[in-house]
Amino acid sequence: MSNRTAVVTGASSGIGAATARRLAVEGFHVVCVARRTDRIEKLAQEIGGTAVTCDITSDDDVARLAEAVGDRLDVLVNNAGGAFGLEPVAEADLASWSRMFELNVVGTTRVTKALLPALIAAEGVAVFVTSTAAEGAYAGGAGYCGAKSAEKFVKDALRVELVDKPVRFCEVAPGMVQTEEFSLTRFDGDEQRADAVYEGVVAPLVADDVADVIAFVATRPSHVNIDSVVVRPRAQANQQTVHRSL
Repeated sequence: MSNRTAVVTGASSGIGAATARRLAVEGFHVVCVARRTDRIEKLAQEIGGTAVTCDITSDDDVARLAEAVGDRLDVLVNNAGGAFGLEPVAEADLASWSRMFELNVVGTTRVTKALLPALIAAEGVAVFVTSTAAEGAYAGGAGYCGAKSAEKFVKDALRVELVDKPVRFCEVAPGMVQTEEFSLTRFDGDEQRADAVYEGVVAPLVADDVADVIAFVATRPSHVNIDSVVVRPRAQANQQTVHRSL
């Protein structure tokens, strides 16, 4: 077992699973965290890591995660979260908004707060996987943009509040990433709507692309803080401008 440890939340699929694999290649013992036990146990076995079943909206689950991690943690990747719905504000499903804030903001903060002493003890780094949704609004995205902006500012506040401590706080903000579940989750399993997001887009990002960036940010020397990285596919200039070959 490596003497360097990383925790990756939302490790059951997509960017989280790819990041767990990438950090294992970098020599970390990876604690794979998610709600779906079967998936993270399979992943942990594949990469020689540890699976911890955890719902980041649960105080008890996160307390058990902190106990499993112990006194030292080199890397925390706050990846768990998600988008739900694409309705305009006038038709907003406020229950979905609450769910997005609970996962992306409160849940991420709960995990970070619980693991902060271990990160400081190891002179570690917390990487927040936000979104380009935190960089600018788009039609139908107000709830998700708001949640990811709030998550970004949690990271920014920690960066200021603990500037005198041996710990780093970094952000990776992906743009259009085609994974097996993100858009399906957003559209409640509607495959046609999910596929339309990427229709005509040549070479959107994939999970491994983002995992590479996260690993780079997480493995910089201890005096280097990558405050924020925005990564998009070449075909996406900003939230509104996407080249589609139709």
